[in-house]
Amino acid sequence: MTHPLVTEAHSNAFTRDGVVLIRGLFADHVATLRAGVERNLASPGRYAAENLRAHEAGRFFDDYCNWSRIPEFAEVVHHSPAAEVAAELMRSRRVQMFHEHVLVKEPGTSKPTPWHQDSPYYFVDGRQNVSFWSPLDAVDEATLRCVAGSHRWSKPVLPTRWLSNDDFYPDPDTYRAVPEPDAEGMDIREWPMQPGDAVAFAFATLHGARGNESPRRRRAFSLRLLGDDARYAERPGPTSPPFPGHGMRPGEKLREDWFPILLDADTRAASIRGAST
Repeated sequence: MTHPLVTEAHSNAFTRDGVVLIRGLFADHVATLRAGVERNLASPGRYAAENLRAHEAGRFFDDYCNWSRIPEFAEVVHHSPAAEVAAELMRSRRVQMFHEHVLVKEPGTSKPTPWHQDSPYYFVDGRQNVSFWSPLDAVDEATLRCVAGSHRWSKPVLPTRWLSNDDFYPDPDTYRAVPEPDAEGMDIREWPMQPGDAVAFAFATLHGARGNESPRRRRAFSLRLLGDDARYAERPGPTSPPFPGHGMRPGEKLREDWFPILLDADTRAASIRGAST
C-alpha cells in the first residue's frame, strides 16, 4: 500500500533524479526531534564534531549514531512514517536502519557544508538507499542542495575531510574530483522548507548546504535507511561512520542486531494473512 505522503510521481522522481521533496514527513515529530537535538548537544556522542576553524564565526556542530541512546531519536526511527515512505521511494520490500545524523548551524555561520556524496564514506554498496534531511526550523536560503542525476555518475566523487579538506582516500583513478556545481551549471535542487519537511536523496547524490546567515538557528535531523540490495563493502580506508568491530565481510547483508529491520513487507503480509484466517 502506498503511504499517503508519497505518490508514484515522487518515486519516479527519486529514481530519475536521486532527490525529491517529501512535505510533512516528520511534521508530527518536530517537537520530539528538537528535544532530541538539545539532548545530543548537551551530551555529544563519540563522533561529535565542531566543523569550524578558530577564525570562522558561528557554530557548525554535527554528530551521528546516537539513536540507540537518545530516546527521542529512537521514537522517530520506530514510529514516524519514514520507513514506509523509504520503502516506496527505494521500491524495496525491506527497510533497514543505518544511522541518524544531527547537524546544527547557529546564526552567523557562513561556512557551507562542502559538496560531497555520502556513498564513498559508507561501507554499504547497493542502489536501494535513502537519506532524509529534515529541518527543525523554517529554512529558505539555508537549505540542503542536491545535484539531480549525480547518483548515476560513472565515477564517485572523491571524499574529503570537512575541516582540513584533505582527501579521505587519495585515489584519483577511482574517484572524480569534487565538482563546482554552481560554476558548472549543474541542475541543483533546493526548496524553502517548513519544520518536518524532508528532502529524500540517494547516498550517491551529490549534495551540500549553504551557510546559515539568517537570524534563526538551523537544526537538521537526517535519517539514513537501506533497502533490499544493501551489502557490506570494504573501502580503501576507515569509513564514516566507522562502526568498529562489526565483523562483517564483503557481500554480506548488514547484521540486523546493529542495523535493525524497520519494515518487512513479506512479514507484514504474512501477518495480515494469518489474522484473516
